[in-house]
Amino acid sequence: MLIEDYINTLKDQHKQIDSQINDLSYQQHNYEFEIRRLKKIKLKLKDQIEQLERSLTPDIPA
Repeated sequence: MLIEDYINTLKDQHKQIDSQINDLSYQQHNYEFEIRRLKKIKLKLKDQIEQLERSLTPDIPA
């Protein structure tokens, strides 16, 4: 699998988790723990995406 494909897969997962968080936020039940857990996963995915995208960008000396 190419890095670009993997990044796109991670971005899709990130969007899905964001959607889950939004759905849970509008529920009448209290899903604070689940929302917090999903936000941590979402943040880890974001960090992983950024790290992979940086690895694709060549370092250009100033």
